[in-house]
Amino acid sequence: MPKKVDHETRRREISEALWRIASTRGLDGASLRDVAAEAGISLGRLQHYFRTKDEMLGFALRHINELADRRIRDRITAMAEEPTPRAVLRACLSGMLPLDDKSRTGLLVGAAYFVRAVHDESLRAEAKEGIPRLRAFFAGQLRRAAERGELPPGRDTDDEAMLLISLVDGLSTYVLLDVHPPEKALQLLDLHLADLFGTRPPDATD
Repeated sequence: MPKKVDHETRRREISEALWRIASTRGLDGASLRDVAAEAGISLGRLQHYFRTKDEMLGFALRHINELADRRIRDRITAMAEEPTPRAVLRACLSGMLPLDDKSRTGLLVGAAYFVRAVHDESLRAEAKEGIPRLRAFFAGQLRRAAERGELPPGRDTDDEAMLLISLVDGLSTYVLLDVHPPEKALQLLDLHLADLFGTRPPDATD
């Protein structure tokens, strides 16, 4: 009796093959056949799970984002005491930076997807979908900080939340381009948080 293969597991395995290609040689010009070869399956079998490269990219991006979200949540949960809003923000923002191989690969997959999304309305809609939720979460943490007296008065929390997202996007791009190393990106993030909260940057390391 043939072994039953869990389709979701196989789709994740194909996604991980795509990630390996992204981390070693990039996705520009990489075909479905290339991904199938990396995954050790036939092109026909791959197309049983993903009909197009865009469909495969979208799933790979969602999967790698879910893993990143889980790592960030685990980092926050592991904090000894109830974390402050600033600590939560730093954990989230540093988790969005390409500070290790896993997060770097995630950024490379995201970059490949976003380039295609610029010229495709349906892909663009999906790429934009998570931004309002992320902005709302960051703004909520900033409002919580303001209520605790930890944030200087007069800060527009919605705008500051969007600036945090934009800052990390820019820092991530410069790390991928080797403009500066990951450690410098983290230092610049801490400098911005220190300015935002009106304090000196912490000595904590990631």
